[in-house]
Amino acid sequence: MSEPVRLTIYDVARESGVSPATVSRALSQPQKVHPHTLALVLAVVDRLGYRRNAFARSAGSPRTGTIAMVVPDITNPYYSEAIHGAERRAQAADIGLVLANTGEDPARERAVLERLIGRVDGFVLTSSRLSDAEVTALSDRASVVLLNRHVEGISCSLVDQDQGSQRIITHLAALGHTRMAYAGGPSSSWVRHQRWNALSGSAQSHELEIRQLGPFRPSLEDGPAAAEEVLRAGATAVVAHNDLLAIGIIRHVQGNGLAVPADLSVVGYDDMFVSRFCTPPLTTLGGQYESAAHHGVEMLVEGRRNQLVVLPSSLAIRESTGPAPGATPCTSSSLRP
Repeated sequence: MSEPVRLTIYDVARESGVSPATVSRALSQPQKVHPHTLALVLAVVDRLGYRRNAFARSAGSPRTGTIAMVVPDITNPYYSEAIHGAERRAQAADIGLVLANTGEDPARERAVLERLIGRVDGFVLTSSRLSDAEVTALSDRASVVLLNRHVEGISCSLVDQDQGSQRIITHLAALGHTRMAYAGGPSSSWVRHQRWNALSGSAQSHELEIRQLGPFRPSLEDGPAAAEEVLRAGATAVVAHNDLLAIGIIRHVQGNGLAVPADLSVVGYDDMFVSRFCTPPLTTLGGQYESAAHHGVEMLVEGRRNQLVVLPSSLAIRESTGPAPGATPCTSSSLRP
């Protein structure tokens, strides 16, 4: 049975004729709202039966008016979209957003969370490197929403990995590639395992070979190491954990006298803005990361528990993928989905 639709501050704002930010202030900081406006909003709250959630202020329960967004690497362009989406939604709710960078280090992530518990009203954990058990334990102590990660019982917002990864394999198979590699990201990355499961399952259905290599850091700097492993594996195509790693692979391959895609086809994930401007432009799987972060903050602010938002992904086919050496590309219609 599906869960009933819950009223939000947007419903209250629409009925009251005020902004969502004003509704948020009326519920969390009533002393900052004009008495006439406050009375109007509270009357609409009563009439609609809007229930203030666990995130909202309760009597005698102090609030900071701030939430924390935790990211593994603030220099990674992927997270700029997510941060922008989170900032916009937090601003609409008149809530401050604190940004914490963990440097891809689970120990540092634990330390950051311990330091912030009680000082913020909740956490948006983006691509958390903690174990499922640690995330669940954290949710018992604080309000938590996950981005780009799924843990049972906790609200999550993410972009589809399964169907998108299957599209990557179908695309490479249509180009005649039969030996492929996946340059995987950090072993603590949830999406690394999701992508590998989807890639390997799709390759098996097409009776193709794919090997998982790594782990590698999702950075340009790990591109050379990843490229060397790919070449030793004899792959004609590689799917990299993210666009930065993919671009690092391209640079190393080209620097050693090989051509992309003539000698090696390269695919990335995330469709970062830089993927359009590398040489050759990168084939990559992207998605609505800004919207995913917007939904994540909304679920946190409204106290939604155990909800899952999955947004579609899309494959941008560019010049970094081409026919396998010596192969005759086939049409995608001849391939099993």
